[in-house]
This record gives sequence, C-alpha cells and structure tokens, in this order.
Amino acid sequence: MSESPPPMFYVGDEMAPASFNKDMVDSPQKSKKQRMEDEGRKTIIVGICAMSKKSMSKPMKEILLRLERFEYIVTNIFSEDVILNKAVEDWPLCDCLVSFFSQGFPLQKAVQYAELRKPFVINDLHKQFDLLDRRYVYRVLKEEGIGLPTYAVLDRDSNNPNECELIETDDSVEVNGQIFHKPFVEKPVSAEDHNIYIYYPISAGGGSQRLFRKIGSRSSVYSPESKVRKKGSYIYEEFMPTDGTDVKVYTVGPDYAHAEARKSPALDGKVERDSEGKEVRYPVILTNLEKLIARKVSLAFSQTVCGFDLLRAHGRSYVCDVNGFSFVKNSSKYYDDCAKILGNVIMRELAQSYDIPWNIPIEEEEASYVPTTSGTMIELRYIISLLGRGDESTIEKLLAACKYQKMELRCVIGVMRHGDRTPKQKMKMEVKHQKFFELFSKYSGYKYGKIKLKRPTQLQEVLDVARFLLAELKTNPDETEIEEKKKNLEQLKTVLEMYGHFSGINRKVQLKYKPNGRCKLSSSEDEGKKPEPSLLLILKWGGELTPAGRVQAEELGRAFRCIYPGGQGEYAGFPGCGLLRLHSTYRHDLKIYASDEGRVQMTAAAFTKGMLALEGELTPILVQMVKSAHTNGLLDFDKDSSSQQSKIKERLYEMMGKTSNFTDEDINKLAPTNAKSLIDSLKLVGNPSNKCEEVYKGIKSLINQIQDRKQDPKYKDTILYHNESLELMLKRWMKLERDFKSKNGEFDITKIPDIYDCIKYDCLHNNTLNLKNTEELFVSAQALADVIIPQEYGITAKEKLELGAGICLPLLRKIRTDLEKNLEDETVHRLNPKYSHGVLSPGRHVRTRLYFTSESHIHSLLNCLSLGGLCDENDDQWNRAMQYLAAVKELNYMTQIVIMLYEDPNKDPASDERFHVELHFSPGAKGFEDDDTTYPTGSGFRPAGSSKLKIPSDLDTDSSSDSFQLSETEDGLVALPSLSDLARLRISAISGKNSPVRRLKHGFCSAPATGRSGMLLHHCV
Repeated sequence: MSESPPPMFYVGDEMAPASFNKDMVDSPQKSKKQRMEDEGRKTIIVGICAMSKKSMSKPMKEILLRLERFEYIVTNIFSEDVILNKAVEDWPLCDCLVSFFSQGFPLQKAVQYAELRKPFVINDLHKQFDLLDRRYVYRVLKEEGIGLPTYAVLDRDSNNPNECELIETDDSVEVNGQIFHKPFVEKPVSAEDHNIYIYYPISAGGGSQRLFRKIGSRSSVYSPESKVRKKGSYIYEEFMPTDGTDVKVYTVGPDYAHAEARKSPALDGKVERDSEGKEVRYPVILTNLEKLIARKVSLAFSQTVCGFDLLRAHGRSYVCDVNGFSFVKNSSKYYDDCAKILGNVIMRELAQSYDIPWNIPIEEEEASYVPTTSGTMIELRYIISLLGRGDESTIEKLLAACKYQKMELRCVIGVMRHGDRTPKQKMKMEVKHQKFFELFSKYSGYKYGKIKLKRPTQLQEVLDVARFLLAELKTNPDETEIEEKKKNLEQLKTVLEMYGHFSGINRKVQLKYKPNGRCKLSSSEDEGKKPEPSLLLILKWGGELTPAGRVQAEELGRAFRCIYPGGQGEYAGFPGCGLLRLHSTYRHDLKIYASDEGRVQMTAAAFTKGMLALEGELTPILVQMVKSAHTNGLLDFDKDSSSQQSKIKERLYEMMGKTSNFTDEDINKLAPTNAKSLIDSLKLVGNPSNKCEEVYKGIKSLINQIQDRKQDPKYKDTILYHNESLELMLKRWMKLERDFKSKNGEFDITKIPDIYDCIKYDCLHNNTLNLKNTEELFVSAQALADVIIPQEYGITAKEKLELGAGICLPLLRKIRTDLEKNLEDETVHRLNPKYSHGVLSPGRHVRTRLYFTSESHIHSLLNCLSLGGLCDENDDQWNRAMQYLAAVKELNYMTQIVIMLYEDPNKDPASDERFHVELHFSPGAKGFEDDDTTYPTGSGFRPAGSSKLKIPSDLDTDSSSDSFQLSETEDGLVALPSLSDLARLRISAISGKNSPVRRLKHGFCSAPATGRSGMLLHHCV
C-alpha cells in the first residue's frame, strides 16, 4: 500500500498551494466522496441531521465548506423530508453524526438512529432532552459548581405541596419559603418557552418587562402589570444588574470558547441589527474563570458545540441559560476555528479505526496584537494593510492626521444634579380615630414607635380611612368621635387620589406615636383627665421629576455624547456617532450611580436613555443601568457635618434677620470669599426685612388671585401641571404664608428656599393661570435664595471646604479611585481584537462614571474643587475659571461637574506629562433673568484654537467624524476634542409660550489640573 499524502487544512484560498484544487471542494460534476472512491481512498462521512432552517443556514454552510477541506472528510446533509417522513432505517449512513434539536425536530428518532447505526456523535442526544427543561439545566449547573443567580422552582405540576407554595406581595414573592424581592425574573420551566418576565419594584415605577423570541426589531415590551402569572410552572431568580449587556458564549469542545456581547433584550426591547439583518454583537474577551465555566458547561452536558448565556454582575460571572447546539452568526474567524476543531476531533476519533493516516497538527503561532489606545505608526500601517484600506498615499494622509492625536481620552467622570421637579410638600395632623391605631398596630408601629407607609396597598388603606371618616362626617356633621379636622382629611384624600394610581416614590405617610396627645375638651367633665395617646400623621408628597425634567435629562444625555471623540455636531444624533460607536463595540466601560431619591434615579435613567439612544419606558433602564449610591455610602451625610451645617445656618439666619440695609461690613461678613454673584445679590436685597415683606405681600397677592380663580367658572375643574388641582396649589401657598411670617411679625428665613422653589415652579409650569406680579415675587425670592442657599454650605472659605469634605468625602475618594483605575487594565467588557472586523482601534477603551445627586452634594463638591488648592492661585487660566464660578448665582437643575482624563501613551508612565486632567462645569438650567452677559466670556482652561483638523473623509475609520481643536501649551500642540458645541447648547423646557422662564441653557467653563491622576484630589481629601 502506497503511503498516503499528509493531511491538509487550509483557511482561505489564498493560503492554499498551487497543488490545491478548489474543484475538489465544490465541483458540480463529481462529489468529493465519488472521487475518493474512484481513487480507492477511504472517507469519513459526517452526517448533518437537523431541520433545514438550521442545516442550510449560512453559518452551517460556511463551517461545512471548511470541514470538507480536511482531505478524508465528506459531509452529507440529511433532507428534512427524510428526517420527518422516513423510518430511521432508511436514513443515510454516516460515520459521524452532527444532530441537534430545534422546533419541530424529532429528537427521539435521532436517538433511535444513533442506537441503530452507532456513529460517532458530536453532541450527546440524550442530554439534549435535558436541555429542554430549565429545572434540570439549573440542577446540573449547581452540581458542577457553576455560578447561578439565586433561584427557586415553583412546580405547579408536582404533587408535593412544598414545591408549589407562592405568596405574593407588592414588592416580593415567596416561593416555597424563599423570598425574592423585586426586581426578580420569572422563567417558564420549558426552555422552548421564551416568554420570560422581569418584575420591577414600585420604587422604580413597577410593572414588568416581557421578553419573547425576537419579532422583527423587538425582543421585549414593557407592561404596567406587576402581578406574577398564576398558571404554569416557573423558575424565580434574582435579577442580575449587568449594565444593559448580555454575553453569549459559544464552545467548540471543552478547550475553545468564543464570546460575544449584545445589548440586553430587557433594556429597551429594541434589537440592533446590521445591514444584513443580523443582531449586532461584538466579540469580547473571556476571563480565565469564564473560560473554565465554558469548559465545565461543555463537559457537563456532553455538548461539543454548545451555547450559553453569561451574566456579568457584582464582579462575578453567572450562567443563566444553556442553549445547546449554537453557532456564531457572522464571523469568518469563528468558522475557521470551529471547522478546524471539529475536523481534528473527528479525525482523532475515527482516523485510526478507518486506517487513515493522521497526526495531531502542530498549531502555528498566532500573529501578535497590541491592545493600545492610539497605536503606533507601524500598527496603523499593519491594520490598514490587513483590511485593504487604500494605497500608500492614503496611509500617509492618515499618519499626518494622527500626528496631532497626542492625547487619548481615557476617563470621563460626571457629577450631576437632578432635573426639574415638583415642589416638596408636607402636611402634619394629629389623629386619634381607632382606624388609624389599627393601621399603626398592623404594621408593628408599637414595636418601633413609628411606621412609614409608601407601598400601594398601604397608601390605599390610609386613603380608605380618610374616605370613611369624611363619609361619616357628611352623614353626621356633629360626630364627636371624629376629632380629625375635616380640611386636613380632605387634603389627605386629595393628595392620595392624585394621578389615579400609586406608582413610584411620590407620596408617603408616616405615623408617629404620641403617648401624651392632647385630651378632649368637649365638656367640663373632661377637665382634669389625663391626655390620651394620639398619632402624628405626616403626609409627604412632591419633589418628583416632572415631564420637563425628563426632557431636560434626556436632551442633556444626547448632548453629552459631544464630549467624546467623534461626537461633535448638533447633538450628534446619528447612529454612528463617536460615543454610540464606542459603547456599542464594547470599548466603553460605563457605570451610573444615583442617590435613593426617586427624582434623582429617574433623572439618571432619562439621561442614560438619551446618552445611549435607548427607547421605551424609563423603568427597565433604571433597573438595568442605574446603581444605588446609598449601598456604598457614596452620597451619605456625615453626622458631624449635619451638626456643623446647623450651626452655620443659625449664624446665617441671624445675620439675615437685619431690619436695616446691609452695610459694607455686613457684606464682608456674609461674603468673605468676595463671590461676585453673592455680593450682587446682597446689594439687590438691601434691607432683608423689607425684602421679606415684599415676598410676603407677593404671596398674599398670589393667594387672593388663586382664590378668585377657584370662584371663576372659566377655571372650574382646572387641572394644573402634573395633575395638581387649584385647591392643592392654594393650600401649598397658604401653608407657606402661615409658616413664613409669625403672628409677632418675625420672618422665618428657613422658608425662603421653599418659597423660591414654588414660585419658580409656577412661573415655569402654571403660567396659564395668568397670575399677576409673579415675576416680581420670583425676583425678590430669588435674591434672598441666592444668598441663603449657597451660604448654608459654609460662609467662609474654611467652612465651605471643611463642610464640603464632610458631606462628599466618600464621593471624592470614589472619584480619585476612578481616575487611578485607569492606570490598570481592568474592565468588565473588553473587545477581542482577534475577532473584531470593521473596528480599526479595538484597543481603544474609555471609562465613564456618572453620579446623579441632589443640590447639597453639588455645592459641596464644587466648594472642594474650587477651594481645595488644585492650582496655583496666580495661574491666569485658573483665575478665569474662578471668575466664572464666582458669577454663577444658582446651581440649577441638571448642573454638571465633569472631569476628563487624557493620556499620552508615548510618554513615560512615571512622567507628569503622561496624563492631562480637565475640569468642566455647567450651572445647568437658565432662568429668564439671565442673558448672554451674565457670565464671563472666554473658554476657561482650554484656549481657543486657531484651526481645526479633521481625519480625511475618504478614510472609513472610527474617528472619521472627529473634530480636533489645537491648543498651545507648554508642551506644544495637544489635539483634543472640541467642546464648543456643548458651550452653546439650548434645551427647551416644557412650558407655555407666555412663561417668564422660557429656556434652559448649559454654560461652560473649565479649569486645569495637571500631573498624575492620583494627585488630582490630594488637597481635597
């Protein structure tokens, strides 16, 4: 017997030698099997037994084409007619069987065929039955020690009562004794049922996201339904926050795993598709632990070719589903790898028994790749030549442009205030009726002395009590058992009935036990009696994000893209702009934090929706993308800081209690930092007592006009902005009138921020009432508020810095850590350069951390940054930035503090020149009294460039739309993305055309902080 030639494996025709005959693969005249038989050579027949939709798919064809390039392997696809209608005895013969289940496939017949013919089976057929039941899948994963979300099985088909116990409450379910708090996931036990529901907590808006098998461009929809399904068996598991990204892993044997990331279907339900209609996915690098998980999954289920879903959350990786036989949809590199591995597996198993010569191939060393941020000239030439992008002249153009790209954006940190909100309101009333005590007892009030009621069922119970008592008073007006004031009960009822439903944290009721409540004095018989216990009922509402606030946040999110390379232009609102490209290709490490207030969390969700061009409701975005900053103390107040601030407020209120005009000495005491805006406001106030009287008269005038509107038939049943009634508006202002001026004529300065808050809200949103003198009241209240609010966070520079550090020290430390992390190479998602196509800079990576909070942290952080000694006080650019800050009167809604870190990868890592840090600031929403001369002109730290450089338009690169502004520094030219567009943004408010507060503006200034990133906040911390 003559010696057979060595086995051959070629990837692509260009790698095949001249002796390689392509006709051997695809000759229409004679099959490879026939030619081999004519030559007396043995073959290994690989049978493909699957539904035609799978066996004739593009991935299968690509892999079989490559598999046939193994000299002794031929493939045979079983026709669907044979599979469905013929007995297994009539099925074609094969030596190796590739068979897998999909909808309509007779898996049991495939098992019978394998038992009859005994071929070498690539994917175990018996185990494929197990993959159809999620209960078995989870059991196997748990036995193998593979990470899983915490779960429980509700088996309604079981005869065991302990396996089908379900107790449902507003925000949780208890399954067989195990409690799952919302958000949680509900999965049918059948793996073929893709109707998976995610239930959201009331604090996030409630409702559920309903996932299903992709239909067109949708993979899920939001539903307001919050109740779990009552029929069928399900797996309940904790929801894993993955920052809106899922990872699909594809194994080919235990030693190979390919991973791709995609947008989570639970985020907004929109499927991103490419030009060929395929879902957009990008290859990512697996960690060593994840590679071990892939190996375990492949072996545990005896599936050589296998796909499974990976969730990356809490710094760990969890498997949430195993799909069985799965192929990557569009990757030539994967097709090469898959065919190569399968061919070697088949040859290793069968070659010897068929007397076919075969040796284990020696792997060639792969070409090295360097994941740098901007790359070297040699790497750029190498990439372009690989992708066939143009001739030498084109390369020279690119290199000429890249010469100025000295700095690469590495990190963006933003701290932002929430958007426009409703006025925060509170009502207190003493209650003694037995029904309130029964409610207090029901929720363990006697154990703690107080209770908070904010769940829908709890608020409904309070509303029912209020309705009952009002009905009793209507039936019997002289009812003495009901001591609660009728007007208070009516307000309680009105507030709880707002919006027609209970959703989110927009209302809550507190009940506090008072053992010595006031006694009844209805007759002389009651004199001398001991006081009876009572409950103090505190109703809080308002302070929630308005529709205008959502628009502000979403628009700012879209505008925020402009600070990233490739994102210049009018909001950069097209799919291929810089940030969206960066984020969709998994080169963007994004984390978003928000304090626990509902308005702050919804602002963060709306901003994220705009920034990432998402669709649909905010609730799924909030749950998926926004992390609570409360859990790690980021936005907590230090107790010592609270007491220190109380002392500062007392001193401030005392100084603001003057009954004469402010003298120069008074101004120096109240504004020792010489801030221009503060001095201007003090001069505008003049005599604080007189200014308070102006405010008080303005409030009384407003109340009289609202009362007139109530009597006017034209305004009957008028519903104001955000579902407020005229009655509630009237009570809001009457309460401020009572609280602001006491009976002895003294003014309570602490109410000024609330008054300013209310008049600003009504000017913007309720201008349709055509109330007179609102603008005068606004200006007077604002003048007082512009003094009181910023000085509550410290009067002297020392107080501002100490109090600021006390309030936001955890946040400062987190920001410093965020910057220092850029010196390391740690990230959750990292694009895999070996499998990436169409991405010229796969090593580019930007870290973004966004923190959404309230006004207190914005004031405190800004004080720390401006007074913390970051720069030499004699620096001209720093002084320009400080002049801008000093001119800012108010840190309005959507105020932003942004830190941007750039790196020059060509500099020594230990050099101070390697990193460049910029501080950017915007005072947020603009009031009607501001004009273009309110703030100093100039560009802060970054000087205006004399020219702009654009990447040549004929090059199809990631940064083809980048605009670079050249700045002269001591180190020469540094090319940075231009932020001029961001400086000129206008964001429209939702308001009437006659509103005095007509538009919102985002100002801009920046201040320098050079040197190593770790030193940025050294003086502050």
